Amino acid sequence: MKLLLIEDNPPLALWLSKILKEDKFTIDVASDGEMADSLLQSESYDVVLLDLQLPKMNGKSVLRRLRQRHNNVPVMILTASGSIDEKVDCLGAGADDYLVKPFEVRELVARIKALIRRQTPDKTAEMHCADLCYDSNTRQFSIAGQPLALPAREHDVLEILMLKQGKTVSKTALMDGVFGLDDEPSADAIEIYIHRLRKKMEHCQAAIMTLRGLGYLLKQKDIS
Repeated sequence: MKLLLIEDNPPLALWLSKILKEDKFTIDVASDGEMADSLLQSESYDVVLLDLQLPKMNGKSVLRRLRQRHNNVPVMILTASGSIDEKVDCLGAGADDYLVKPFEVRELVARIKALIRRQTPDKTAEMHCADLCYDSNTRQFSIAGQPLALPAREHDVLEILMLKQGKTVSKTALMDGVFGLDDEPSADAIEIYIHRLRKKMEHCQAAIMTLRGLGYLLKQKDIS
């Protein structure tokens, strides 16, 4: 899951990035409104965390421009203002959630997961593909009830495929979801992660299929 954190306070942005990376999120950080607006036009994110008081372009302007482009990525406002009028204004402009600083990190993470869960078809915490299970609350995988421990990048790839279950996911989309701005995107690395996942899922009733020229698809194995 890839997040964009738009925050002009460097210590706070660094702290939040560290905390969210520990929770297996991929994080890009924008320190001003213009940078955020540019990233939102060139990159894809699962959730945007948006401060309101930003240099160069305020948070509400970033939000309005985003919605004017018909980009429906979930946006959570993170602000020191607890004003009801401010909250109503932001929600009316297209924000999906509103959290007042200071906040508990556990609440922030829970709200992020809830926003992402709203984008899935059944909106439940658990998703299944045959005997492969993904719990969106804990962000853990299991096969036939047994935990499937994965390194961060392999976890990210399988998570994207599970959330897009039934749809073909291109290699470019996987690269966009797995690598942040500070990383060097690599198509070869994606192929390595897929290969490793397949080995770990040998005894699973779900499999990652390659659709040549199109991408990858997570589906139940054909039982002959």
